[in-house]
Amino acid sequence: MSGPAQAPAKAQPRLRRFFRHRFDARIQVSVFREGVTTSFWGRTSELGLDGLGATLSGELQVGEVVSLEFPVPLPPHVMKVRAVVRYSQGLRCGFEFLVVTSEQKSTLHQVGVVLANAC
Repeated sequence: MSGPAQAPAKAQPRLRRFFRHRFDARIQVSVFREGVTTSFWGRTSELGLDGLGATLSGELQVGEVVSLEFPVPLPPHVMKVRAVVRYSQGLRCGFEFLVVTSEQKSTLHQVGVVLANAC
């Protein structure tokens, strides 16, 4: 006789390293494909220290490296950062920032404080 049957393991939700705040701003996304830079625009939905979510005017593929440009409510008032597409569901995408300077990290932290207090 064998032991009790084991139920298949359930997929565990991926935990975020940093809290995300609701954040609505226009965003410009540029991707270099086949020798041509293509740009999309859209709206952000959430922002954290390590990335953001957005709905765009065009589709991206998971793993593509993109340039993001979006306004923030503190100086320098525009954030420009490289990111990788972590998920893509139709026009909705999640981005993880790649190289973030210490100044950008500080700005993102301060923006997070402003957004947390705006609720």
